[in-house]
Amino acid sequence: MIDWVPVVFVTFKVLIFGTCMFFAVKWHYDQGKRMDKRALLRTGCKVAAVFMLGLLGVMLFTFTLAKSLGVDLSLP
Repeated sequence: MIDWVPVVFVTFKVLIFGTCMFFAVKWHYDQGKRMDKRALLRTGCKVAAVFMLGLLGVMLFTFTLAKSLGVDLSLP
């Protein structure tokens, strides 16, 4: 016999996540209509800059950790 608890919980989870995702996308779409082009470009540049700084930080942390563990990072 099938256990109905996982079926009910997974169905409930899919319905709730689907509904929340729909309203999140709708809200962001509606917010995007209000922005002007300069503000959108400025926000995109800020996000790209923060991403690049985060990437640089992760790379520096990785190389520092690898060096402290004695990993040979030299090119052949």
